[in-house]
Amino acid sequence: MLEDLFKVVTARFNGDDNEKEKSADASSVPMFKCPRCSCSCGYEQLEENKWVCPECGYHSRISAKDRIAITCDSGSFIEYDKGMSSLNPIDFPDYEGKISAMQDKTGLCEAVVTGECTIHGERCLIGIMDSHFMMASMGSVVGEKVTRAFERAAEMNLPLILFTASGGARMQEGLVSLMQMAKTSGAAARLSEAGGLYITVLTDPTTGGVTASFASLGDIIIAEPKVLVGFAGRRVIEGTIKQRLPEDFQSAEFMLENGFVDLICDRKNMRRTLAHLIRLHRPSQKMEDMTDGR
Repeated sequence: MLEDLFKVVTARFNGDDNEKEKSADASSVPMFKCPRCSCSCGYEQLEENKWVCPECGYHSRISAKDRIAITCDSGSFIEYDKGMSSLNPIDFPDYEGKISAMQDKTGLCEAVVTGECTIHGERCLIGIMDSHFMMASMGSVVGEKVTRAFERAAEMNLPLILFTASGGARMQEGLVSLMQMAKTSGAAARLSEAGGLYITVLTDPTTGGVTASFASLGDIIIAEPKVLVGFAGRRVIEGTIKQRLPEDFQSAEFMLENGFVDLICDRKNMRRTLAHLIRLHRPSQKMEDMTDGR
């Protein structure tokens, strides 16, 4: 009896071959650790949950490719301006090398992907900023691609949806980068004058010059839950105004409470919400309503 007990305890302490194999298999599986609640889960489970933490609902940062997959109807996305890549307008040291390294790492030419798609059958133009490419900083190419998206939306009479995520202006392009704020804002104004629909979806993080320009100019501004939205950092603002800011300052919920955001929508409802908004503002539907006297 004692001998049998000793064998059981020894097996538990050392682990038999099967247990070791299971442990090795488990340790080899890529795991995601939530930065908010520290919960760990497999990437397969995370992907099934649209890259949202199953414990606390944290909406993790995702690539443009994954965003297209969970937003657009399958096979409907057609990319525009795919080969555009930044030059080095102010001869910033090793800028070309950094761009090349980012392109190899992400498979993208630049920090924003634009194109045409359908969402639940509703045709629209879409732009998605990818924070994996130089924190989606806005340089000359990002500004040009976003501007072209506005112009195409006006020409094609289609709604435009932009998913924003950015650390701000791209310092390696100096003043050329800052000029993109005015450029994209002007394009947004022209789309508005043409009667087009522009929807902004703020994702984590949306900051700096992007927030100060086209990200804040949507006819409808949506945010994912608890994302960071702001212009300058907390310490910079507190140092300037000499006041202590609220703890939830620059969160999506704070922005909603103070009127800077119209709606907070989680990912599982995003496609349905966007399609619904497009249908509500569809020009053909407006004409039918006017004809019927509604």
